[in-house]
Amino acid sequence: MSLTPVLTSYWDEPQSWTMDTYRRHDGYRALSKALRLQPDEVIATVKDSGLRGRGGAGFPTGMKWGFIPQGPGPDGTTKPHYLVVNADESEPGTCKDMPLMLATPHALVEGVIIAAYAIRAAQAFIYVRGEVLPVLRRLQVAVAEAYAAGYLGHDILGSGYDLDLIVHAGAGAYICGEETALLDSLEGRRGQPRLRPPFPAVAGLYACPTVVNNVESIASVPAIVLNGVDWFRTMGSERSPGFTLYSLSGHVTRPGQYEAPLGVTLRELLGHAGGVRAGHTLKFWTPGGSSTPLFTGEHLDVPLDYENVAAAGSMLGTKALQIFDDTTCVVRAVLRWTEFYAHESCGKCTPCREGTYWLVQLLERIESGQGTGADLDTLLDVADNINGKSFCALGDGAASPIFSSLKYFREEYEQHLRGGCPFDPARSTAWATADTAIAERGGAR
Repeated sequence: MSLTPVLTSYWDEPQSWTMDTYRRHDGYRALSKALRLQPDEVIATVKDSGLRGRGGAGFPTGMKWGFIPQGPGPDGTTKPHYLVVNADESEPGTCKDMPLMLATPHALVEGVIIAAYAIRAAQAFIYVRGEVLPVLRRLQVAVAEAYAAGYLGHDILGSGYDLDLIVHAGAGAYICGEETALLDSLEGRRGQPRLRPPFPAVAGLYACPTVVNNVESIASVPAIVLNGVDWFRTMGSERSPGFTLYSLSGHVTRPGQYEAPLGVTLRELLGHAGGVRAGHTLKFWTPGGSSTPLFTGEHLDVPLDYENVAAAGSMLGTKALQIFDDTTCVVRAVLRWTEFYAHESCGKCTPCREGTYWLVQLLERIESGQGTGADLDTLLDVADNINGKSFCALGDGAASPIFSSLKYFREEYEQHLRGGCPFDPARSTAWATADTAIAERGGAR
């Protein structure tokens, strides 16, 4: 399957981020077209395209827009509507939204204006991680250019539509990637997930109807509006149409962003990326970032769309394909991910706050060779007490790599119990010596 550069079609041009470059590539033409339509017609176009959220769960974007209530509420008042772009990309392995905003920020800005017009919002926000200063500054410049050109502000392109767009810097918390925690942070409170219902579409930012979308989801909208539903559906599959960004990182010859139709396989993407690094073979990989269940070499030909990845036992998520070769200790990799989730737990709910702490303690003991067989059962039991029982999906994300790694690599965990990590030269020597001694006695490990 060939690549389909749409969002990435001119990332390699000098100054790809400027207004002039964007306009040379049909920039803001989709906005002019959208403003000639009724807001509901724009929503219908996005619904018909089948665009699904590119931030994790894959929820249909147009359907989410359609949930926004129109007209007066039960109390007779009409609340303002808000659009919030979730640019708090921070999961290990996920690295598509930041380069998109760095290379082509105007694609996001144009998408924001179209989406805000569709849901009848007069104010929009882009919530960006505060650590990524180059991205933050580039977005701020792009927004200023859009104001100067008349694409933002009062009476946009003479349509009578007004929109203000604010770029907001977060304070650096993984939990703020969860949409309701993001809204609390945006309101100036500590970022913690909210109880739902009510959902953001009814009571989101400032208790008003709000749409929260991922960067790539919104940046894909201008191309759909400009080129049409039929064009978009020529790519991907029936239930997962269109193009998307796959982020290849880790032990791959040419890591980077690969824009391809949904349904491409890892084998095909590795063909474009030069394969696993020379002299090594694929051991395991993540289809959607560290919070998704692991895949192995037997999954190389699974179509990377929402349905097929789920059927194979994982989630497409953010399409962050982390590649690990045969030199990698799976226990150590899972430990590092679990340490991240324990550190980033907001502490609101007991299963996640306590469970991630105990997962780290157990994994540290196992990885260092001090564990026992009972620790593996305890590890699964603790993960099971987090999975599906935490306040938000962070607990599920922490449990996923543990379940899947034990499913595919239980023998490697047991090797650690018998003599430490077989991938650590110092420990593997001790392990081999102990193994030889047992064999000489006629025993078995």
